[in-house]
Amino acid sequence: MTIKRILVPVDLSAPSIQALDYAIDLAAFFKAQLMIVFVAEPLYYAGDLGLFVEEQQRLGREQLTLLEQRVRKRGRTCETILLRGTPYQAICDEASRRAADLIVMGTHGRTGLSHLVMGSVADRVVRTAPCPVLTVPPRRAPARARKA
Repeated sequence: MTIKRILVPVDLSAPSIQALDYAIDLAAFFKAQLMIVFVAEPLYYAGDLGLFVEEQQRLGREQLTLLEQRVRKRGRTCETILLRGTPYQAICDEASRRAADLIVMGTHGRTGLSHLVMGSVADRVVRTAPCPVLTVPPRRAPARARKA
């Protein structure tokens, strides 16, 4: 198995950052190119959509810069990509465009009603991606720590 390009979608949540850390290790192991993607999603019910999307893109650019620094501190390089659109579609389209060999992404660990209501970007990416997808579940506190 040859992995040359790893695409890592981030939404700036803790699970997506954990997935990025995992992907950095995989990229080092395979000597693969790392591509970090942030998708600014338009909200169709917002009052002034243009300002909201611009703010989301500004935040995305800032955070991608910080994530690039995080990768460099670990001795790797990466490309950062800011997209706009429906997250799962944008991620899959970008993976196809860039000929990604693997997508590494975090999951939020939602189940039941919240999963049904909110949906899951990771589930949709797994079903429609042009390449294998490695999902990284959120880290859980040890059993003793959760009881406290």
